[in-house]
Amino acid sequence: MKNIWNEIEKRILVLDGAMGTMLQAYKFTEADFRGERFKDFPVPLQGNNDLLSITQPQAIKEVHAKYFEAGADIVETNTFSGTTIAMADYQMENLVYELNFESAKIAKEVADEFTKKEPHKPRFVAGSIGPTNKTASMSPDVNDPGYRAITFDELRIAYKQQVEALLDGGVDILLVETVFDTLNAKAALFAIEEVKAARNINIPVMLSGTITDASGRTLSGQTAEAFLISVSHIPLLSVGFNCALGANLLQPHLEAIANKTDFAISAHPNAGLPNAFGEYDESPTEMAAQIEEYLKKNLINIIGGCCGTTPAHIKAIAEVAAKYKPRKLMISC
Repeated sequence: MKNIWNEIEKRILVLDGAMGTMLQAYKFTEADFRGERFKDFPVPLQGNNDLLSITQPQAIKEVHAKYFEAGADIVETNTFSGTTIAMADYQMENLVYELNFESAKIAKEVADEFTKKEPHKPRFVAGSIGPTNKTASMSPDVNDPGYRAITFDELRIAYKQQVEALLDGGVDILLVETVFDTLNAKAALFAIEEVKAARNINIPVMLSGTITDASGRTLSGQTAEAFLISVSHIPLLSVGFNCALGANLLQPHLEAIANKTDFAISAHPNAGLPNAFGEYDESPTEMAAQIEEYLKKNLINIIGGCCGTTPAHIKAIAEVAAKYKPRKLMISC
């Protein structure tokens, strides 16, 4: 943990961009997703990006390397859907440990290669922990508001399995991201604390919520400040926001929390809002210019990109970030 704290106090750290956007460029077919090992699997597998860490590991390695080359300090593992809950869609619950372990191992190998080449700029791996496709706070059935599709304990158990595999694979940080329901996030954070206690380790934890629309709230109804307050009892490396919004629309929510916490602040917004075809049109130059406003206002410590962002976006963001000092932290570990 000392390394990441040393670096975060020295400079603004750059997170990578979108994994999904990069993988789409490969145009993998159903056969590519299956590989030889899963050629006879009984359900369609195309779209299960986490599986590519097993069936197309070279592509995952290439994506990580491109982001490091672009200037990223931290890459996220290819494990956004790496829980038994999310993998149930593909009947691959039994592969969760392997998916997370292999994804972490691939990312760590690339990070170590870059750190060896540039020891003055150590590279880190963040284990990506997504929100799952179920919510603990709200009912999916409008006719039964009291119904819940998942319990806190089911989430805790699933997250614990994922965390243990990511740690075994060698991640430096755990990133609970795209939080639309804080109760889901609390289950993940509780699981992380359990694993930390059992292993007697102290691994940095990043937490990133998502403001879902112009209301300025998460899907479960919290404002940015309420989200911060509800998770501030957990020892975190950083808290922040990602996805849903472009950089300019995310700024007010970062301003709402930047002066209210001793945690580092992170942001990895989308490349603008999606167009009518679900694609992201904001150029690297446009996005970097918007992010520079964060830097002028001293809002952040960690910056990256989410949907629609590429190594070109991260390169532009890294170049802008290098000109500014990080938001000052009042505490460190």
